Amino acid sequence: MLPYVILHMGISLDGRIDWGGGADNPYYELVEQFSVDTDVSGSNTILTAQIPEDPQKALGPLYDEWMKKPSRPQHAIVDSKGKIKNWEIIKKQPWWRGYISLCSEATPKVHLEYLKDVGIESIVTGNDHVDLRVAMEELNRRFNTQRVRVDAGGILNGVLLRQGLVSEVSVIISPSLVGGTSPKTMFVAPDLQAEEGVVSLELCNLEKLKDRYVWLRYKVLKK
Repeated sequence: MLPYVILHMGISLDGRIDWGGGADNPYYELVEQFSVDTDVSGSNTILTAQIPEDPQKALGPLYDEWMKKPSRPQHAIVDSKGKIKNWEIIKKQPWWRGYISLCSEATPKVHLEYLKDVGIESIVTGNDHVDLRVAMEELNRRFNTQRVRVDAGGILNGVLLRQGLVSEVSVIISPSLVGGTSPKTMFVAPDLQAEEGVVSLELCNLEKLKDRYVWLRYKVLKK
């Protein structure tokens, strides 16, 4: 069975996910409202994230506060090429209670051995790339994942949306315009050749936050 999948994104008014957040962006303040079992990220998102080697020192009281939370989700990373080499540091972070690497047949065997050595669970699906549908089903079957929050870039978002795996889209719009020509947007995918592939949404909630941000939540209409 597929879990309920939520894409949660922070964007500028023109849909960019780079430099559009703002210092007081409420993106992470809203995370707990989703009550998910598993957070899913792409390997590129993790590789570009600033992950402290000593989170207890870096986060101070916030570290202890999160470590005491009984409802922390698991963290699954889509990593078909075996790019993530710092699982020992990721495991120290207080935001998650367990860790899973989503791999494919193309994942180097030496990397799969590394995952075992550092105590990381793995799900292997697909040939050159992770079969995300099967991976989501396995998260549900093996780890009792009922709800997923995706914290990723436009490429992983695009694959999930194109494959019809998303149940809800949550967007925090900041009062800014970024511009640019690179594809750093919330939804990156090949151009459609017909209207049939358009993802239709139904607005479920609209809220103004901190007098600056707009929070939109949409249900994805299944075809």
